[in-house]
Amino acid sequence: MPDYPDPSTVRFDGPWTHRDIHANGIRFHVVEAGPARTDAPLVVMLHGFADFWWSWRHQLIGLADAGFRAVAVDLRGYGDTDKPPRGYDGWTLAGDIAGLIRALGHADATLLGHADGGLVCWGTAVLHPRLVRSIALISSPHPIALKRGVLRDAPQRREWLPTFLRYQMPVLPERRLTDGDGFEVERLLRTRSGPTWPRTREFTEAARKMRSAIQIPGVAHSALEYQRWAFRSQWRPDGRRFMATMDRTIDIPVLQIHGDHDPYISIATLQRCKKWAPHRQLHSIPGVGHYAHQEAPDDVNAEFVRFAF
Repeated sequence: MPDYPDPSTVRFDGPWTHRDIHANGIRFHVVEAGPARTDAPLVVMLHGFADFWWSWRHQLIGLADAGFRAVAVDLRGYGDTDKPPRGYDGWTLAGDIAGLIRALGHADATLLGHADGGLVCWGTAVLHPRLVRSIALISSPHPIALKRGVLRDAPQRREWLPTFLRYQMPVLPERRLTDGDGFEVERLLRTRSGPTWPRTREFTEAARKMRSAIQIPGVAHSALEYQRWAFRSQWRPDGRRFMATMDRTIDIPVLQIHGDHDPYISIATLQRCKKWAPHRQLHSIPGVGHYAHQEAPDDVNAEFVRFAF
């Protein structure tokens, strides 16, 4: 039998604290740095597909130093968080983050999300507006902007749609993510990054940790369920109702960060988001790709601090 990693293997030591928080009916693994006080501004960080809390290591330290209570989450189904068989829909995921903010003792928070985690930020801001002070997003368009980009823009469709459709098959996508000690996760990381980061030792370390984390029992399936709900829901009443609910403007400040070498999410798709976020700021970082928070952490931290304060 293969020796699969235990969920606790994602609890890496560092200048932070690991905690278990119960919210919305499940247990979340969160990693916290900075002042653990409810009078400190809270920022909750949500990772993307096939990832886990570790991708926010630089933000945990940098934002804590800036005075934030910085909390990085293993999303539902990932890392050392519970992996229930259901709940990977937009409604429940937004409820997860709303519940976490309350469980941490805060009245509101700024949300910082990457890719799929950013889509959860959008959903939480619309469905639980009193709990969300502002949102900052890395390579993460509004879900309707993403849908329209895929339908109307050939470059966005070519890059995004084939992988999304492959993930709808049963069983095989899980095997693809976990075979070869998770090599597919490193391949995605490498091909979607800018030209410089994959040549660094830090990239090698990040890829090693992500490859291990995707092999934790249940993680690959849970990660794919996010993608599968997004597809299946297009033809179901709950999905149509979700997209109709998302089709409204939000009045809070919104920051979108884009790496100008990101091959996966185009700048044209992000530019569509202004319709739903009239107070949106769009910031481009040269020379980096889809993982700006890991590729250029100092730039991302500085831009976030300027935005959130």
